[in-house]
Amino acid sequence: MSEVSVVVVGGGPSGLTAAAALAPIVDGRVLVLEREAQTGGIPRHSDHLGYGLRDLHRFVSGPAYARRLTDAARDAGAELETGAMVTGWCGERALEVTSPRGRRVVTADAVVLATGARERPRTARLIPGDRPDGIYTTGQLQNLVHLHHADVGTRAVVVGGELVSWSAVLTLREAHCATVAMVTGQPRSESYAAFRIPGRALLRGPVLTRHRVVRIDGKRRVRSVLVEHLDTGARTSIDCDTVITTGDWIPDHELARTAGLAMDPATRGPLVDAALRTSSPGVFAVGNLLHPVDTADCAALDGSHVAPRVHDWLAGKSFGHSAIRITTTAPLRWVTPQLVAADGGVAPRGNLLFWVDEYHRAPRLRATQDGRVIGRTRTPWPAAPGRIYRAPWTLVADADPSGGDVVVELEV
Repeated sequence: MSEVSVVVVGGGPSGLTAAAALAPIVDGRVLVLEREAQTGGIPRHSDHLGYGLRDLHRFVSGPAYARRLTDAARDAGAELETGAMVTGWCGERALEVTSPRGRRVVTADAVVLATGARERPRTARLIPGDRPDGIYTTGQLQNLVHLHHADVGTRAVVVGGELVSWSAVLTLREAHCATVAMVTGQPRSESYAAFRIPGRALLRGPVLTRHRVVRIDGKRRVRSVLVEHLDTGARTSIDCDTVITTGDWIPDHELARTAGLAMDPATRGPLVDAALRTSSPGVFAVGNLLHPVDTADCAALDGSHVAPRVHDWLAGKSFGHSAIRITTTAPLRWVTPQLVAADGGVAPRGNLLFWVDEYHRAPRLRATQDGRVIGRTRTPWPAAPGRIYRAPWTLVADADPSGGDVVVELEV
């Protein structure tokens, strides 16, 4: 058994940033447990530019970003243990850890869950057809290309139109595999124009909006996919030998669930307040475990935000237990943080984060509590499916801690 002041589960951007911020201010050990052989998370094998703008104020590649965050955490004094899988709990803040060095229990005064999120594979999307080789998620693709330098095919169909979908297109280009189509059910590609517009130059086929893949054909290797227009029902077969399923994220929430934390059925991550406190005292959650999926630098900034809150907990600062729930109505699918606590402060970067199912160019939001309007705001940036939509925390800041739920909705 080992005892530490803080254990951070997950060595991706949010976990490493939390550890780097905590190590200098905590009187005791800060331990990061990472199941992979190296820390850095998804950016480690995402070998293209686009990382570090908001947190490092740099524009670097994924591997360079992962190295910078790793070095920052280690230089700050955090202990980084790789190849260490947290397999369960054996107490309120006691973790069962399995690694090549054996099994042990790690107890901590505070736990920060930074386990991130994953893409849904083809099986979870229930795409019918044959089950040949050549079907990957973006993470699997990037691992094969950037870490193992393997061949993946010559003609690919990318399923999804999110930011990560264009990352897959870049990786396919490096692997000398042409992207012959991108398929999304949305009426437009969901990514930011800054990525979408230049990304189209890399395609060797169309972006098929309002389409879905209804069958994958091929015995030993993918031969083609059948796509269907969602409005007309028209079907088209596309010859390809590779299919990449991108986006459609789900939190890596198994550890949070087995801890018995209160969970949000919409995000499928833990319920948290603005201080990123979960329902279990001394257990915090950060990054894409809470909001699948935001960019790596925004997830990292959750780590910076949580550090002083963890320090307050370790210093014995008492926390209130009452909090009111924030809920949403369609087309807002979910919100995080989901709780307003009198002592919770302001959410990371002063923002509420939403996921939407419809595009709105300049959305207006209204927050009500017990039939009373407590806040309104309009943002000059759009709300779009496939990416995080941010609105000011001030929208709910005037909520009555002793009142009912706060409901946030789009005003049409």
